[in-house]
Amino acid sequence: MADNDLDNELRAAALARIQQLQTQFGHRIPVAELAKGFQFHGARAPLWNQQRGIFKPRLLGPNGAALSIQTSIDSPYQDEHDPEAGYFIYKYRGTDPSHADNRALHNAMLGRRPLIYFVAVDSGVYDAVFPVFIIDDDPVQHQVKLVADQPSVGLSFLESDIATNGRAYATRSVMVRLHQERFRRIVLQAYRNQCTICQLRYLDLLDAAHILPDVHPKGEPVVPNGLGMCKIHHSAFDANILGIDSDARVHIRTDVLTERDGPMLKHGLQELHGATLILPKKLALRPNVEFLAERFAEFEAA
Repeated sequence: MADNDLDNELRAAALARIQQLQTQFGHRIPVAELAKGFQFHGARAPLWNQQRGIFKPRLLGPNGAALSIQTSIDSPYQDEHDPEAGYFIYKYRGTDPSHADNRALHNAMLGRRPLIYFVAVDSGVYDAVFPVFIIDDDPVQHQVKLVADQPSVGLSFLESDIATNGRAYATRSVMVRLHQERFRRIVLQAYRNQCTICQLRYLDLLDAAHILPDVHPKGEPVVPNGLGMCKIHHSAFDANILGIDSDARVHIRTDVLTERDGPMLKHGLQELHGATLILPKKLALRPNVEFLAERFAEFEAA
């Protein structure tokens, strides 16, 4: 294994850089920012290898541990983020356990080294999950299992019931976040990156609204249970100020229709009463009419 002091120092600098990027960009860090790397011992050090997926800094030597891994939108590997499982599955590079990249994963497990997991949430945009730890290496299935931990854990890896419970909570929280990001991406793609109601195309102001919520038995994160909406109309939809019937027509709550306020209320809500949604071209991607009917009944009862 590489010298622990050097390894710890390098990881601490990398994690500090990720924290800076998250402060600036949240969970949607542009590729261009990740490509800048971080400063270490007066020089630029990479955070990742976007093409190879598994990255071990050269400074850590041939027996060093991986620093980061990444899953792209079009990854050929079947990486899994299943909240029910309680852990991530990350596939080897190829199938040879002795490949240098796969050995770097194994060394990270042996040394209990924290890694950064970059997950693509949109084209050219990544979430940075850190720290993650490898808890199992399966050379037969050509994969490792990962769990997330709280960012405050830093370079420590505590073997205790409290730490185990904390990692389970952190892992589930991360997976929920990643599922929400994936849902947003596929819904907005279906709606051609515009609000289904007002046609706003400014991506930073667009959401994927659930027709039936996550907690509903049928509230799956699939396109027919979603609507591409701007943040204002999404909030109005969630608050039952705005409803959508099974014919994809917009309804504004009666008390809001008669209210007098400024131009935002007039043009942003009241004038949309009776409008028809701009829907995906593919029929299979359009909202489920039964879901709309059930959700509209809730609106009418509000």
